[in-house]
Amino acid sequence: MAEPAALSEVDTSTAGLAVSLRGVTKIYDSGVMALGPLDLDVRKGEFVSLLGPSGCGKSTALRLIAGLNAPTSGSVGISKPAGQARPGHSIGFVFQEPTLMPWTSVRENVRLPLKLAQAPATEASARIAEALMQVGLTEFADAFPRELSGGMKMRVSLARALVTDPDILLMDEPFAALDEITRFRLNNDLLSLWRNLRKTVIFVTHSVFESVYLSQRVIVMTSRPGRISAEFRIDTTEPRGEDFRTSADYAGYCRKVSNALAPSYPGKPG
Repeated sequence: MAEPAALSEVDTSTAGLAVSLRGVTKIYDSGVMALGPLDLDVRKGEFVSLLGPSGCGKSTALRLIAGLNAPTSGSVGISKPAGQARPGHSIGFVFQEPTLMPWTSVRENVRLPLKLAQAPATEASARIAEALMQVGLTEFADAFPRELSGGMKMRVSLARALVTDPDILLMDEPFAALDEITRFRLNNDLLSLWRNLRKTVIFVTHSVFESVYLSQRVIVMTSRPGRISAEFRIDTTEPRGEDFRTSADYAGYCRKVSNALAPSYPGKPG
């Protein structure tokens, strides 16, 4: 078995890349090959969705990009902004579950990454206020998680990821457990944030409809071990909104992506 590869820097002079994966594989101690080989480039400021069946390695890919796990082989390159000590500091991660601390306020939940980074108190307070404003939770800074709806909890999780001002935002099915109306609203708010902040976003989802609505590019992955089976660029007028969601173009993209995804599910025609 190959030696685990380390998180490395991307040469930012090469095509403006934020993330670059080359020949990446992941084999767990159980012997299960979860991912790869996988080659993927994501440009700075791009919104990319990873779409595929359960267990195909989408979340594994995010964890490798975040440096939470090491690949079994291959290289994971992350651009490092000037003035930051290591690539991992440029990444924010939003998990499927909000994972908030129930015993403390929204403000203190958002403060956690700054505490870990030992940010000065004055700077931390300003960053927290800005992050809460960005997700529409300024008035709920002193509320506790038990007082929040599911959608509001996810907004807190997003604010916590944004508070360090990362260049890359990794999102692992953050809206999967929410009702459709809340999910649509958060999709719109996320697109607005992306347009305003110009973060690089890599978004994992099981939803064809969500991937097409949100993304500039949809990456369709095979069943385990996850590899790229198709790629779609979603070219449409910006900013996107309900007109796009109800358009013939949107329906056409969804149909193409769905057809590409079908072979990944056993028993479905290719």
